[in-house]
Amino acid sequence: MAVVSSLVPARFLTLTAHLVIVITIFWSRENNVLACLPVNYTQEQFNAADTQVIVALSVTLGMFVIELAGFFSGVSMFNNMQSLLSLAAHCSASVSLSLFVTQQWECTSYWYIFGFCSALPAFTEIIVFIAVLGLKRKPL
Repeated sequence: MAVVSSLVPARFLTLTAHLVIVITIFWSRENNVLACLPVNYTQEQFNAADTQVIVALSVTLGMFVIELAGFFSGVSMFNNMQSLLSLAAHCSASVSLSLFVTQQWECTSYWYIFGFCSALPAFTEIIVFIAVLGLKRKPL
């Protein structure tokens, strides 16, 4: 029972850590945009890469809204499978995004991190939300 009760705070902490890293990248995105560009770049290339990073981070923040809404509403707070998936995904995202910032990875690698670590848990959160509220079923 101790493991199950520790999933809720661990999930909250990993969600918060991932959110803080995304906000930090959003504030200091110029260095990451420069890492995506060749040595000699034009202003149009910089603007295109900056737009790509802004869109990626904005969609990630949208996924956070979905996941935090399900978590704080209590729909998936005590769902063990959703908590484990979210915990693993956001812990992986925190580590990956920390490396993304410090090692200045290319911008396309952010989309892989987004797909596995933000979109997947948000998609399963929507499924749990529909199952609980729409179908009036108890979560697994």
